[in-house]
Amino acid sequence: MRTRPTLSWTPPDDLPPGTADPGPVVDALRAGGVLVLSGAGISTESGIPDYRGEGGSLSRHTPMTYQDFVSDPQARRRYWARSHLGWRTFGRAHPNDGHRAVAAFEEEGRLTGVITQNVDGLHQAAGSEAVVELHGSLARVVCLSCGTRSARRELAERLEAVNAGFAPVASGLNPDGDADLNDEQVGDFHVVPCTVCGGVLKPDVVFFGENVPPERVEHCRRLVREATSLLVLGSSLTVMSGLRFVRLAAQEGKPVLIVNRDPTRGDRLALTRVALPLGATLTAVAAELGPARAPDEV
Repeated sequence: MRTRPTLSWTPPDDLPPGTADPGPVVDALRAGGVLVLSGAGISTESGIPDYRGEGGSLSRHTPMTYQDFVSDPQARRRYWARSHLGWRTFGRAHPNDGHRAVAAFEEEGRLTGVITQNVDGLHQAAGSEAVVELHGSLARVVCLSCGTRSARRELAERLEAVNAGFAPVASGLNPDGDADLNDEQVGDFHVVPCTVCGGVLKPDVVFFGENVPPERVEHCRRLVREATSLLVLGSSLTVMSGLRFVRLAAQEGKPVLIVNRDPTRGDRLALTRVALPLGATLTAVAAELGPARAPDEV
């Protein structure tokens, strides 16, 4: 019997409360050596919804699992129809103040890198360079047979060509770029194969129920061990792919700081959780820090 991945988490009543004081975050960034771990919450101000926050998409939508995608042609048809429609909006999203603040912190030498659970590419669009895309990127497509990777925009053009006039009205958009459509709206949407071998195409992202590549996980572990502290931005840490790095940081004696309005699975391991909106908070933190000093300044 196939099991569904863990998608939700109910906070216990005895979690430590959040705070409105970003001072510890300021102190950590001033000291430098900070590794950022970001989640869907940092992109909500760019118009990309969260899974689990207030009004999160899990209340109306169960994300595609890897098992369903590879085993069920009709599931793939539904996925690509909804993803193709969602890409038109998702691909036009722009970085927000939170992304820009993270990029500024990196440019000022305060960060060792960014691990993002997001697949939207907005950290890079804001100017961040040392980014590890833990769950991959919607901007790429991979063939499950021959492994060829290609640009999502190329696939979008091919899908447009064979699905002329496909323009249903979606009831919502999800963090994975998947628009909410019913089976009638999906209709007879046509899926195209790999141009190299004719195999099945999949977005180059880690679906629910799929494992993050081991070498990517190990790279992130090294980043955690080399960092001075871990700053979690906009993640509930519900799934283990992100929570494991918080646990590792705590085991290594690294301070964990979280900026997330709602409680997270990592709160017990954190020095603090700042329960404020990300964009405004990180902008205020940047203003408090001021320009970074050059190494030879006194």
